[in-house]
Amino acid sequence: MTIDPRYRGTTFGGFEESCRKFPDRTAIVYLGERFSYAELGRLVDRFAAGLLEIGVKPKGKVLLYLRNCPQWVIANYAINKIGAVVVPVSPIYTSHELEYIVNDAEVETVICLDTNFMYVREVIPRTDLKRVIVTGLADLLPPWKRAFGFLFDKIPVGKVEWSGEVISFKDVLGMSRGHLPELEINPAADLAYIMYTGGTTGFPKGVVGNHSGEVSYIRDMNDDVFREYLVEGQTTILMVNPLFHIMAKGFAIATAFNKGNTLVLLPIPEPDAILDAIRKYQVSWMLGVPSLYRILLENDRIDQYDLRSLRYCYCGGDVLPAGVLDCWERLCGVPIYQVYGSTEVGHVTYSPLDRRPSPKTVGKPLRSRKCVIIDPESTEPVPPGGIGELAVTSVYTLKRYWNKPEETARSYVPIGGEIYYRTGDFMRFDEEGEIEFVERSGDIIKYKGYRISASEVEAVLQDHLAVVGACVIGVPDEATGERLKAIVVLKQDARGVDSADLLRWCRERLVSYKVPKYIEFRDMLPKSKVGKLLRREIRDEEKRKLR
Repeated sequence: MTIDPRYRGTTFGGFEESCRKFPDRTAIVYLGERFSYAELGRLVDRFAAGLLEIGVKPKGKVLLYLRNCPQWVIANYAINKIGAVVVPVSPIYTSHELEYIVNDAEVETVICLDTNFMYVREVIPRTDLKRVIVTGLADLLPPWKRAFGFLFDKIPVGKVEWSGEVISFKDVLGMSRGHLPELEINPAADLAYIMYTGGTTGFPKGVVGNHSGEVSYIRDMNDDVFREYLVEGQTTILMVNPLFHIMAKGFAIATAFNKGNTLVLLPIPEPDAILDAIRKYQVSWMLGVPSLYRILLENDRIDQYDLRSLRYCYCGGDVLPAGVLDCWERLCGVPIYQVYGSTEVGHVTYSPLDRRPSPKTVGKPLRSRKCVIIDPESTEPVPPGGIGELAVTSVYTLKRYWNKPEETARSYVPIGGEIYYRTGDFMRFDEEGEIEFVERSGDIIKYKGYRISASEVEAVLQDHLAVVGACVIGVPDEATGERLKAIVVLKQDARGVDSADLLRWCRERLVSYKVPKYIEFRDMLPKSKVGKLLRREIRDEEKRKLR
């Protein structure tokens, strides 16, 4: 029952062990269909062999452009198992965003849904893509279930133009010709993934992640936080959050795949489907964002669902309002614990499970993550209990962005002889050693748990021929956390350009959650003496309007 020495310390090593220890245990429940660990393990091996057969090489970059589905899990583990690099992106990205990431990460292979194929097809002539693997949400379901879904129009289907370079996911599964070759992977040096996050220069930046960095915080979660609370081989976890996000991916691996537990995987966060899944599968653990918990609480039918199986509910991605925590605890009889982290350093803090969590704190730092509160100007540590910017480091993580030396120098700084990542979030340590959230950097906007770079949206607006300047801010909103508002300055000779034109321009180039909700036009924007945009002044002005 011991782990294969080749896979020790890799992101898929724990999964391999679960496949051996719990072969008959259900690994995934998806659209009512169950996949055992033995079956899922075989699919991973077959897909890994198929990837090698079609020309994917170790260290090659493979972009995952999928919603939550078994294919995402299979592809993620298979890509890493052959020593290749996963590049996960949102399934609602536009071709504009897709083209940038494919070129920047030097991606040669894309795995996408059939409903997204049109965007991939659009970028093929402008990239170095060599192959596209296409799947549908129902591809791995039984034929009768697929037929039922198509008959009643329950499953979206996209038009695909098949060719030698465009092949189906199931065809790749069928290309396996024996055992995988013995590939050596260096957990500390070899990349496991490149995840893209907002940049301060207007372009998304790729965060490079090694196997050791991901494994280290997952080990901390299981050994120090979940401990005896998470029962191995007997627990059912609900996953609604998208797996392309570092929070959901890490939580799924730690609670389910590394412990032989069952993950109920939902492709779309539909409130009634979530509540019914909790009831039907007796879910005891779940992860969400504040807006998800709020939506569930506001569902008129929530009282009709039996939620008594829930034991441990976690929330991340944004500040949890005290009112949401109190209402959830009254309704379900359990609190909402918090998790905090970032793409650059993985999971950083977790609420202890032996006490009622406070909505003001995001928990204690994990053992492998070292946190200091610094003065944002000098980067010197502030006195104990003082407020400052949170900086995080770990001996296990890589401390750079992919091909972004200037962004790397801006975000990763030397402190006390070590390199720390500057989170941009203002925090303080309380008396119990937990980290209390105070304020977020003005460049980062949180909408329904998504981190949105204000600079990225501003850059898209300023690409419009009629725009001379733009400032994007987050306006506080109880339901979503923050709503995006853009303040725009047009060129003097601009004619006939209105907010509808600019919103349409943004929708063609940005994923939907990054598009401003409304646009205000002004004659000028506040700037410093050196010409730097004073975003804080506009944010403070908007806050005064809300009083």
